[in-house]
Amino acid sequence: MDLIDTLRRARIPQFTLPRFVGAVHERLPQLPPTLGLTTALNLALDRILPRATLEPLAGKLVCLRVTDAGLTLNFTLTEKGFRPAVSSAKPDLMISARARDFLALALREEDPDTLFFSRRLLMEGDTDLGLLVKNTLDAVDWPRLEPEAVHPLRLLALLRIRMGPSSR
Repeated sequence: MDLIDTLRRARIPQFTLPRFVGAVHERLPQLPPTLGLTTALNLALDRILPRATLEPLAGKLVCLRVTDAGLTLNFTLTEKGFRPAVSSAKPDLMISARARDFLALALREEDPDTLFFSRRLLMEGDTDLGLLVKNTLDAVDWPRLEPEAVHPLRLLALLRIRMGPSSR
């Protein structure tokens, strides 16, 4: 068995980030990680996340809480896509979980129902919006991230191609 096969079979271990990580992140501005999240969502919008399906989210305040990381990411869906939201209002939908559980969800190691019924994924607020998000996540055909795609030598080769011929 080679390294690539090992990586394919690897599962995310159970972990919770140390308390000090959450304590530090709670005190930091939440806009930078929210920008990262909304950028990723916008890259997926209309490609793997159907805009028409998400229409009920338009104008709604959604909060993603990564409980052990101390992150509270507020965003909304507008005509131009997902945007960070700065609001002290109560969110229409709050989704909370540990970093490990969000990661397992994103990598399709766990499904939302399993996390929800084991109380590792909490949804608060508008239950219809929560079901919409859950059903959308279930229906999306996420491209599988292959270990070969992120192999360091492959990434270096792609970087060299993008940078063009060296001037040496």
